[in-house]
This record gives sequence, structure tokens and C-alpha cells, in this order.
Amino acid sequence: MLPDFIQPHADLTSRNSLALPAQAEFLATITSAEQLAAVARHPDLAGRRRFALGGGSNLVLTGDFPGLMLSMAIPGRELAGEDAQAWYVRAGAGENWHDFVQWTLARGWPGLENLSLIPGSVGAAPIQNIGAYGLEVGELIDHLEAVDLHTGKTTRFSAADCAFGYRDSLFKREGWHLTGRYAITRITFRLPKRWHPRTAYGEVSAELARNRIDSPSPQQLAAAIITIRQKKLPDPVALPNAGSFFQNPVVSAELATALATAHPQLPRYPQADGSVKLAAGWLVEQAGWKGRNLGPVGMYEHQALVLVNRGGAKSRDVQALTRAVREAVLARFGVNLVPEPVFL
Repeated sequence: MLPDFIQPHADLTSRNSLALPAQAEFLATITSAEQLAAVARHPDLAGRRRFALGGGSNLVLTGDFPGLMLSMAIPGRELAGEDAQAWYVRAGAGENWHDFVQWTLARGWPGLENLSLIPGSVGAAPIQNIGAYGLEVGELIDHLEAVDLHTGKTTRFSAADCAFGYRDSLFKREGWHLTGRYAITRITFRLPKRWHPRTAYGEVSAELARNRIDSPSPQQLAAAIITIRQKKLPDPVALPNAGSFFQNPVVSAELATALATAHPQLPRYPQADGSVKLAAGWLVEQAGWKGRNLGPVGMYEHQALVLVNRGGAKSRDVQALTRAVREAVLARFGVNLVPEPVFL
């Protein structure tokens, strides 16, 4: 007999922000690491595929899931400790990401403000190393805990162990987010006490200037970020979407120079290793896809980087639009876009 926190034949439509219809063979609502250990050791669940589901905001369901979906709902947020240099703040994997960021700011522990209003859960944040406006979450993670779903044992991963990269981590690189090898349970963030605002992105500095703010507080910077994101990103409850759908491509300096010569308005951001990051949204817009639909899906009229479900979309519609946009950008710019969401 299965534990009472596991539900068979569970509908997932409301559990993914693109509102794509799908069912899970089994769905477990996880509120503790002990439940994960029980799942790992249960004989009736041995050999079944597993997937740890956060807020469902970075996910494209390509069909029904033949296995055990783990809905990560582990709560908790606390100050775990501090020293002369930093506060150490711990949060459960099931905490809402934006709510957690605002909670840290309200308590005087800044650092995460540039990641305000990113949808999803705390536990999902490290997997693809979420980032925005000059900050990646991996920069502020001290360590995290995850349950090995093969053994039921908890493992601690330092930030170095996680091997964070641009929209990447060890969990993603090894495919553990797809195979269900590990489920992240808690994350401890290191928030430095010597805070400085990150305002290098043009949109951020422009929003602050509109409000006549020269030296923003953490709360003022968070408010500016929220305003910017609200202008560009639709509420998934009103218009289902998965947020920014394509990664900003990183290309060689030579290709970036050639593209800038042909397209002087192309936004580009030099990287420490000599490569150059390009603005995927600009590429999609210039390729003619901003506000354009393909069947029941389209690229949002206020931000070309956002793929939206206009109503009744299936996974095949999302995949068709993904291919069409990638082909258009590749044909015009010679740049291959990579989707951000997990295709499951």
C-alpha cells in the first residue's frame, strides 16, 4: 500500500504555468525530507521514474508523466546564523521564491533583490541557476541539502559542489532534474553584510532615474525590478506562460562583433572569459516573432522572449512554436537559441 501523501492519476494542468494538460501516474506532496526517504525505500515505487516539481513555472509537459511526480512543498525560512561578513538564511524547497526574497528584504538581509518576481519555488532556483539583471542565485548560495532518491539519505552540496554556470548547475548537467536522482530539500544563502546595488543593466538604471533615485536602497531596487518585470511578463494566472523562454545566447567575440557591425542596435554584454552574451528577446523580436502567434500559442506582444498560451494549447503547439522561432533566429543571425524550460 502506498503512503497517504501519494495520489494516483493526478491532473497536472494547474501545476504548470503554461497550463498544458497532462496527468502524473502518481503525485506525492512532499513536506519533509523524511517523506522523500520513505519514497526512496518503498518497494512498490522501486524503479519508477521520478521528477521533483517546484512551482511548474519552468516546465513544458510533453505528455502524461509515467512515474512519480514529487510536488516539493517543504516549508520553512529562518536566519540560520551570522558572522561579521554575512547573514546565513535558510529556506525550505517549497517556499515561494518571490515571497522569500521579499521576506529577506523586510528583515534587513539584502542581496537577492535583483531576483524579485521570478516565478517558482526556492528548491528549483539552483537547478538552472536562475538569474536576472546582473545576478545569478548561485553567487549567494552557501550550501544546499538534497535527498538521494536511490538511498533515501540526505547529502549536503556546497556552492562549489553545485558547479554553477550560466543557467546551469551540476544537477542540470548530470540530468538529475530529469531522472529524479536528487530532490533538493533546503537551501542556505549567504547574504553579505557589505551590500552594494547592482544597477548596471540599462532597464534598471532607467527605471531608477524615472523615479529620481540616485542611490537606491535594497527595497527601492527591488521595487524597480518588480516594475520592470510586471511591464514585460504577464501574470500566468491570466495568460499562461513559462516566463523567459530562451536563454540569452553566449557567442564568441568574433561573431558578436560581426553581428554588431550588421546590427548596431544589438544589445550585447561582454563576459569575463572574452565571450559575449546577446539579448535573446531582441533576436526573437528582430526575427519577426514579437506578438506573433502560431495556432494557440505565441510570443508575447510586450516581451518577445515570453511564450504564452492563448488558450487550449497542447505540448505539440509549444514545440512547434519553439522550432519556428529557433529556425527564424538561426536563419537571420546564425545564432542557435536554447530553451530555458525543462521539456518533460
